[in-house]
Amino acid sequence: MNISHLLRQYEQGNRTFPELDLRGVDLSRVMLISVDLTRSNLMGINLSRGFLTKSNLSQASLNWADLSYAKMSESQLIEADLTKANLTGAFMVKSILVKAKLSGANLAHTNLRAANLAYANCCGANLQKINLRETNLMGVNFNWANLSQARLTCCNLQEASFFGANLSHTFIKDVDLSYTDLEGINFEKCRLTYSNLQGAKLQGSNFEGAKLDHTNLRGANLRGANLRGADLEGTDLTNAIIEDADFTNAKFNETKIVGTHLKSQTIKPTSLQLQLKETSNYMGSFKPLQTGFAV
Repeated sequence: MNISHLLRQYEQGNRTFPELDLRGVDLSRVMLISVDLTRSNLMGINLSRGFLTKSNLSQASLNWADLSYAKMSESQLIEADLTKANLTGAFMVKSILVKAKLSGANLAHTNLRAANLAYANCCGANLQKINLRETNLMGVNFNWANLSQARLTCCNLQEASFFGANLSHTFIKDVDLSYTDLEGINFEKCRLTYSNLQGAKLQGSNFEGAKLDHTNLRGANLRGANLRGADLEGTDLTNAIIEDADFTNAKFNETKIVGTHLKSQTIKPTSLQLQLKETSNYMGSFKPLQTGFAV
């Protein structure tokens, strides 16, 4: 089917076009609302700034496709192959991308609020400033992805993997990352307020300047982590492992540290304060911190 015939059929009310071969065609700015293109070959297609609201592109091949700034809210892309596709600035609110292949794709500034990306592959994808608020990200592969300045508030991140990912300046308020392997991850200036990182593996992670206030870090492994200038107000570090961690200039107002493993730090309680002192194994400096909890 050529493009003119497709558009003519669409204007006549036909919305079902499964298994089409539209490789490399230019359909930029086209309006194909509620269209069915399941299992179609759309490799390299140009759908930039197109209107594809409520369309079905499940199992379609969209490798290297240009979907930049396309309107695709409530669309279905289940098991679609979007490897190295350009989705910059696309509007995909409430879309379904379960098991979609997004490896190496560009999703910078994309709006995927309340979408479903369960078990999608975002390995090595560019997700800078993406909006993933209230999105189902269960089992998503974020390995080596760039999530800098992304918004991940109230997401489902169960079973998600982040090996080698960049989460600097990310807004991750009120999420559950308990027992997740986040070793060596860059969380610089990230906002993790009210999040649950209980039992998380955070060895060598970078939290410099991060907002960790009222975060649950009970039993977390922070060995060798960088928490310079981090905000730990109201944070629960009960039974956490913080050997060789750097807390230089960190804020400790009302921080709970009962039973915390402090092999290379010394804690001296006073009537109203706890003061962390330098040791021969640790060269950081600590200011007195206010706390309402006993040690």
